[in-house]
Order: sequence, then C-alpha cells, then structure tokens
Amino acid sequence: MPSSVNRRHVLATLGSFVAAPWLAPRVGRAGENWPIRQVRYVNGFPAGGATDTLSRLLCQKMSELSGQTFVVENKAGAGGVLGADVIAKSPPDGYTVGLGGIANNVLAIGSYAKLPYHPREDFTFISGMWQLPNILTAKKGLFSADIKELLAAFRKEPGKYTYASAGFGTTLHLSGEMMNSMAGVQVRHVPYRGAAPALNDLLGGNVDLLFDNLPGSLPSVRSGAIRPVAVTAKTRLAELPDVPAMAELLPGYEITSWAGMVAPANMPADLVAQINALTVKALSDPWVKQRYADLGATTWPTTPQEISAYRDSEEARLLPIMKAAGIKPEGG
Repeated sequence: MPSSVNRRHVLATLGSFVAAPWLAPRVGRAGENWPIRQVRYVNGFPAGGATDTLSRLLCQKMSELSGQTFVVENKAGAGGVLGADVIAKSPPDGYTVGLGGIANNVLAIGSYAKLPYHPREDFTFISGMWQLPNILTAKKGLFSADIKELLAAFRKEPGKYTYASAGFGTTLHLSGEMMNSMAGVQVRHVPYRGAAPALNDLLGGNVDLLFDNLPGSLPSVRSGAIRPVAVTAKTRLAELPDVPAMAELLPGYEITSWAGMVAPANMPADLVAQINALTVKALSDPWVKQRYADLGATTWPTTPQEISAYRDSEEARLLPIMKAAGIKPEGG
C-alpha cells in the first residue's frame, strides 16, 4: 500500500460530486426510477474519522453512477445511536439511507439500557459496505510501545493508564474492554464523540493509548507521530506486517468493525432492490475498491438477506463477550 496515502488528501478530493449518466432504468415505487432527486446519507459519527472518509468515497461513486447527489450528513453521538435513530424515524421512500453496523445495530444493545429504536426491526438492511480491523496505538514516549511491555506495566499499576475510543459502546470501546478482561489489566476508558478528537488527544499526549479503526490512525502511524502496538484482527495485516495481532498474546481475541447500508423499516422490496443494485455497483467499482484498500478497508457488497443474517449472527456472538468483558448498559 503506497506510503504517500494521506487521509486528508483523500477527503480533499471529495468536495463535490460529479454527475454521470444514470444506470439502466429500473422501476421503483409508483412507476418511478430511483433516485430522481437528492439522497441523504446519515452517518452517526463525526466528520474526519474513518467512517466519514469511507462513506464519502462511496457516496461520491453512487452520485456519479446515478446522476443524483448523495449528501453525507454527520449526526454524531452515542456511538452511532443518534444517527441510526434519524434513519429509523425517516420515511421509507429511499431518500434517507445511511450507516448501520456493528456499533449502532449490535453493540448498542449491550451498551444502553434503552434505545430509541429496535436495532433489527426498525431498519431495512440493504447491503454490506465495508469491513476493517481496529488498531491499538500509543503516544510517543510510552515505553517502547511493545505490547508485552505495555501489558506488564498495566498489571503493575492498575488504573494508571488510559485508552481513548470513539465513544461508549463502539467496537473500539469493546476492543479495550476485551483487552482488560482477557489480559487481566485495568486500563481506564476515555470515550470521545468520534475517532478524530480521540486521535487528536493521543497526538497531544493527553491519553496514553487509542483504539481506532485502521484508516483513521494509519497516516499518523506512517508519519511516526504515534506508535502502533497491535491490531484486533485474528492475524497480522499486510499493511502492517511488523505489528502483532492481539490474538498472538491473547488467544481468541478478535474484533472487526463492519458497516452496512441501511434504510427505515417497511421499505418496498422493489425499492430495496434498486438501492442494493446501486450500492453493490459502486462498491464493485475498481476506483472505490482501491481507495478503500489504500485506507486499510475492504469493500463488502452483499444481498439484503446476507447483511441481515450477518447482523443477527454478530449479536449472538458479541453480546456474551460484552457481558464477560464487564460492559454494562448505561442510561435508561
């Protein structure tokens, strides 16, 4: 993967969407093709983070393919819950879609005593969008940032060190609590409203560690501003072959972020098929696949049935892990 990739440079290319001829006509509700006007894409995380970059890349391509603008609207807060609630309460007409995934449609179940929506029943699952691992990084000057040395220090002084995440109930939060539980350590969690402000505080030395999606931290790792410690995938990554997988020290440790395109519940089947077709076509485009790969992500086009079944399987797998890791529902 080219070392010159810079996330800010990628974002800078996304300032406007280029219109292109519409795909072959497909009939939607009431005999209309979809889309015939601007589409709102709701992302429940802040601008500047990995989900924002990946969402804008996808929406740019969907705009080019459809000839209609897809506007990314960031509704950050509560680990993606606020944005998901906007989607759930919108009309199922195809003009509000957005990011649903492991954080707001699975982990939120075990993180919040009461959600404003039902994570499965209040959504139409359209397609997978991407999968990407998380990475643990350390501020400069924190020992050698070797994972073995860090775990030894954590055991020696429980509660002294901190790790930041993009928010309570995210995969990044779960990554840290799984480390605490499986390694028998106590590293204090510091939640932020998104990955970008968490990364800024790590760069400023205000927190010791950060669990982040790989695309968000990769430029800072490559520049030497922060030190990579471990990845949360089952094995090492081709992008960072010298960085160990957490599972090498903690057998069974694995957590990967994933996101899907979702819409409000009760959407007509023919409209679901149209949105799925456009999403899959955009994700299959070589330009999108390369841009995602440059950022450490993998495109993940699926059928509506596949993404819905995957969500159900992740709930069954992860909620017991959350309970074992000591993550308790908050709010009410």
